[in-house]
Amino acid sequence: MDNPLPIMALVIFYAAGPVAMIYFPGILQNALRKCAPASRTMTPGKVWLTLIPLFGLVWQFFVVLNVADSLEIEFKRVGIPCRGLKQSKGVGTGMCICDSCVLVPVALLKHLILAVGFALLIAYCNRIANFTRALDARPSAAPGFADRLGLSKEGHAGSWCLSSKRGSPLCGRSE
Repeated sequence: MDNPLPIMALVIFYAAGPVAMIYFPGILQNALRKCAPASRTMTPGKVWLTLIPLFGLVWQFFVVLNVADSLEIEFKRVGIPCRGLKQSKGVGTGMCICDSCVLVPVALLKHLILAVGFALLIAYCNRIANFTRALDARPSAAPGFADRLGLSKEGHAGSWCLSSKRGSPLCGRSE
């Protein structure tokens, strides 16, 4: 056997890749749509340019940075403190760097780097989806909406939290 990686792992990895290629821009487009037009540093439709071969390897860096900037502006605009956005930008940038290593000619090294990139993709999309849910759950969005999402009251008047941990990026204040 030439390649030490198990064949089944490669099949699963390559089968999940196309699904992730569609999932990634969809999550980011949804996040940008939740931001007010004045808060956006990129139009939501431009995230789909990441699907263009080779160009997408460079464009994804711009997308990750613009989505983080747009979310930061939107969270400030609505008055929700947002912790963890800078870390998410780092996870997204790391994912982009790993994806760019697809051009590495050494097969084993390329597969290992892409596996790390895939894990970072999952982590990044999860973080962005959580920030999007926090924008959806802002108390000003709709009366009673936060309660239907299971937001927990932490015992402080006007505070809400999607997480069981106080100080998570999904905690804020409703005025």
